[in-house]
Order: sequence, then structure tokens, then C-alpha cells
Amino acid sequence: MSAKTAPHWDPEAVPTFWINHASRLLMRRFEQRLRPLEFGMAYLPVVIALEEHGPLLQKQLAEYAHVEQPTMAALLTRMERDGLIQRQPHPDDKRATRISLSAKARERLPQAKEQLEEVADQATAGFSDRERATFMSLLRRVVDNLEPASGD
Repeated sequence: MSAKTAPHWDPEAVPTFWINHASRLLMRRFEQRLRPLEFGMAYLPVVIALEEHGPLLQKQLAEYAHVEQPTMAALLTRMERDGLIQRQPHPDDKRATRISLSAKARERLPQAKEQLEEVADQATAGFSDRERATFMSLLRRVVDNLEPASGD
């Protein structure tokens, strides 16, 4: 009796391999570009939410970033250590603390956005406008296919 061997599987033949590989390369480049500004990719959802909405509570920031409260607490501790946020007592609720961007973060944010845009442009260099739009549409479909339906 001969042993049955599994068919050869080539991970490079499936799109998910390339999505993962591209994601890892992008994150590495983003981090390299943001590090000199004392930013990190993990900080961006918080920074963008505070830039757009002004001072917020930790609970609100956790919702914007789609993370649990303990994860957000640890992230805010690091951001405060790095001088990117400030905490102030809430004027109406003495138990609550409002979080806002520091002057340092507001000053460096335009540079950080510029660095992110340069990496994104590098990643899609040679794409026509139509190819870029198609690529974005396809990636959004992948995300939609993988995100749990509301209520899950």
C-alpha cells in the first residue's frame, strides 16, 4: 500500500500571501519613517481622533481605535511618556480625564502624514489612477469579506 502524499501547496500562489507580505513591508516602512518623529503606527488612530474631534475620554478613544479599554490605557501611557498627549481633568466629571494632543504632537503630525503619504505613493508607484482605484476597491472587498457582520 503506498502512502498518499498531500498535493503541493504553494503559498505564493494565493493572494493572501501577497496581502500579508505587503502589509508587513508597509508597516516596517511606516515605522521607519515615523520613528524619528517619535510616532508609531499604533498611535495614529488616537492622534487622528484627537486631531479631528479635540479632547476625548479614554473610552471614546478605545471606540475610535477599535480596541479594548486596557489596550487603550497602555497605549495612552506610552504616548504620554513620549510627550504626545496630555491629560486634563474633565470639567463636569471629576472621575474622568480628557485626553488631548500635546503641542509636540500637533507640531509633528503634518510631517508624520507626509511620511505616510510618501510610503503609500512608493507602494503604488507605477499604478495608473484607474489601477489605484481598482486596487483600493478590491482591498476594501477583502476587508468587507473578513469583517464580522454587526452583532457577531
